[in-house]
Amino acid sequence: QLVAAKRSASIEPAATPEHDIPAAESISPEGRGTILIVDDEPNNRAVLGRHLERQGYTVVSAGDGARALEIVQRASCDVVLLDVRMPGMDGREVLRRIKQDPATRDIPVVMISAADDLSTIAACIEAGADDFLPKPFDQVILRARVGASIEKKRLRNLEVDYLRQVERVAEAATAVERGIYAAGSLAQVAERGDALGRLARVFDSMAVGVKAREQRLQDHVTNLRR
Repeated sequence: QLVAAKRSASIEPAATPEHDIPAAESISPEGRGTILIVDDEPNNRAVLGRHLERQGYTVVSAGDGARALEIVQRASCDVVLLDVRMPGMDGREVLRRIKQDPATRDIPVVMISAADDLSTIAACIEAGADDFLPKPFDQVILRARVGASIEKKRLRNLEVDYLRQVERVAEAATAVERGIYAAGSLAQVAERGDALGRLARVFDSMAVGVKAREQRLQDHVTNLRR
């Protein structure tokens, strides 16, 4: 099977040539997600790319660690499939840099390694890797682990967005305290259908009401002084 895959790989190239780095907006399709394959072996990249494309993913590939970091920084990737053993910058160093950067540390990284290299895989998981994919590749395991990583990334995106909206509500409370709150500042948060959206709607209504009562009180005091 591996020999057949290698022969077909020489005919069917990977989806995206490694010398082309797509822009962030161009690799955020309406499909299932975008996968970055990092492996110095072209045949491995081709085999993985074909399997993932059949499952509905968009595939981007890189042949070395430096190129992978460049793509991750410039493009929007949902999962990184990262080979452990590569010449130059190996997979463990690429993993370390991805997880140390606040802009990329939430991207799930699945390490690619031989099944008997468990000590290296354990070290990578301790360093922040989310899972590992053994060689030779099994379609069922590939589908399950990539699917789980995509779901993890989706949930993390929802969590980050939720925390960002909570921060906006906190900023609005500070604005009310300082007397500079503008009505409708939480309109975007108020569109949510969950508890945070209800809180934003109630908060905006209360803040507007407090400001109106404060204005009426000031007008009343002014009239009394007159």
